Amino acid sequence: MTAVPQERKLVTAIPGPKSQELQARRLGAVAGGVGSVLPVFTKRLDGGILEDVDGNRLIDFGSGIAVTSVGGSAEAVVRRATAQLADFTHTCFMVTPYEGYVEVCEALAELTPGDHAKKSALFNSGAEAVENAVKIARAYTKRQAVVVFDHGYHGRTNLTMALTAKNMPYKHGFGPFAPEVYRVPVAYGYRWPTGAENCGPEAAAQAIDQITKQIGAENVAAIIIEPVLGEGGFIEPAKGFLPAIVEFANDNGIVFVADEIQSGFCRTGQWFACEDEGIVPDLITTAKGIAGGLPLAAVTGRAEIMDAAHAGGLGGTYGGNPVACAGALGSIETMKELDLNAKAKEIESLMKARLSAMQEKYEIIGDIRGRGAMIAIELVKDPASKTPNPEAAAALAKACHAEGVIVLTCGTYGNVLRFLPPLVIGEDLLNEGLDVIEAAFATV
Repeated sequence: MTAVPQERKLVTAIPGPKSQELQARRLGAVAGGVGSVLPVFTKRLDGGILEDVDGNRLIDFGSGIAVTSVGGSAEAVVRRATAQLADFTHTCFMVTPYEGYVEVCEALAELTPGDHAKKSALFNSGAEAVENAVKIARAYTKRQAVVVFDHGYHGRTNLTMALTAKNMPYKHGFGPFAPEVYRVPVAYGYRWPTGAENCGPEAAAQAIDQITKQIGAENVAAIIIEPVLGEGGFIEPAKGFLPAIVEFANDNGIVFVADEIQSGFCRTGQWFACEDEGIVPDLITTAKGIAGGLPLAAVTGRAEIMDAAHAGGLGGTYGGNPVACAGALGSIETMKELDLNAKAKEIESLMKARLSAMQEKYEIIGDIRGRGAMIAIELVKDPASKTPNPEAAAALAKACHAEGVIVLTCGTYGNVLRFLPPLVIGEDLLNEGLDVIEAAFATV
């Protein structure tokens, strides 16, 4: 495989003629409910560059939604997955097992927070991981209720849609949803009525009060939260919030689940985002960045909790597929070898400095937040009212796409621009991408 040159290059309008041709074919063959942020058809993906079928090279600030953290064709991922492909593609671990699955579970036990005995089960997608974490927590506690938070996102299956806060596009028209799911406030500092400095303890007190009065702590199997909320707008819960929720869970025999599907595997400058406040979850769900782009997910947790489900109660035909496991081992090898936690912190300091300078010029930037290479800006009509400005987010994304920079939007109000560059992106590409974003502000 020849490496993709690490430089932005536009040879046609975006999308180009070949992408438009493929888009016409796609409209005839692919269900309309499957959307795309940008209809450029990918030919190669390497480092911080996506090359499309027209020969355009775009700077990638999306990483396939935090998946290709080690790049879209990382050497170790390709090498290990290729070797595994030559041996066998599948046996089903529940029929005849194989070493790769065990190796991934051993790596997860080593990397996830806490020095207690841990076990894992492997699945295909983040939603499957969250769904199985609920099954495991219910089996362990013999309780039913599940507590989630405002602005949270946990997937697109029936149960995980119930756990997800945002209606459009995730839930609209797809109900009825799974029962025994309860939503409580989260510590969203930028929008907290009494200010960010009071937010952590106040939000925790409100959430705990609601759980105690409306559900009863003794009925709660699991509390599930993203340590940095992803689709909800890259919200970092205000300091003190997560430790208070964990303490409440521990005191009441509730399984605390950290959903690290978007924030895990070096994305925030630590192996897992929950480490920032010393949180040790009972269960941790992972996917996205785990396997360099191959479909894999996991639930990892305290051995006694993980063993609560009866034999045969967990699994799935493709869960922990051998090729995906090989990809995961290659991805973890790359993260360690290149110290991608340190790289994520470098990305954060560069991006936040540049974005802060933009905020001084453009008052529609209400908030800059996130950690590592999981950074976002919240756009508002004006800084005083903080009225969400989804129109600006859409216009800025469109302007960046036209200039060959892939950016994504998110947020409950659709007013957040999020940046998820590959952790292996070069500093020159990072700066060039930020130049394009700054120029987009000037025009929008």
